[in-house]
Amino acid sequence: MPVSDEEDRPATGDASRRERIAVRSTPGPHNSFRQWYRHYNPLRVAINYVVILVCRHSPSLRLKRWLLRRIGVTVGEGAVFALESTPDVFFPHLLTVEDHAIVGYDATLLCHEFLQDEVRTGEVVVGERAMIGAGAIVLPGVEIGAGAQVAANSLVVEDVPADATVAGVPATPRAGSDGDVAT
Repeated sequence: MPVSDEEDRPATGDASRRERIAVRSTPGPHNSFRQWYRHYNPLRVAINYVVILVCRHSPSLRLKRWLLRRIGVTVGEGAVFALESTPDVFFPHLLTVEDHAIVGYDATLLCHEFLQDEVRTGEVVVGERAMIGAGAIVLPGVEIGAGAQVAANSLVVEDVPADATVAGVPATPRAGSDGDVAT
């Protein structure tokens, strides 16, 4: 957990995402990543890393769900983490993947951003039966609605409404999509 006593201030970007992001300044001459150990216990990060490394390479979906729950990820019944998918290593307890959602091959779900002068953290929620395509990246504070689809290699910087399909960098809605998303 962050150790700063400073009050959070809103980040820039989508209003709903901005309201869910905690921003803590990191004073000093160095960038915020250099001070990561002030925001989270190094032993906890090492344990999270090993668990996530095992999950990235294990073909067992049941084992992945069990291990990810042990490090604080909220994992719904039947949720799928494909090979090489990466949940947040620093703040896994801020991640929720609801029932029967799919996180595709090599997708990354980030609950933190280390920037030059600040650290941003925010919960990421992947709704029930939502799909995140291969290689997609979801940033902190984003909510992906139930049944929504994120196309492969997309960068999700804003909330995705239920049953919507988004694609691109940054991900934007796709009207009249046939609903196919590579995982």
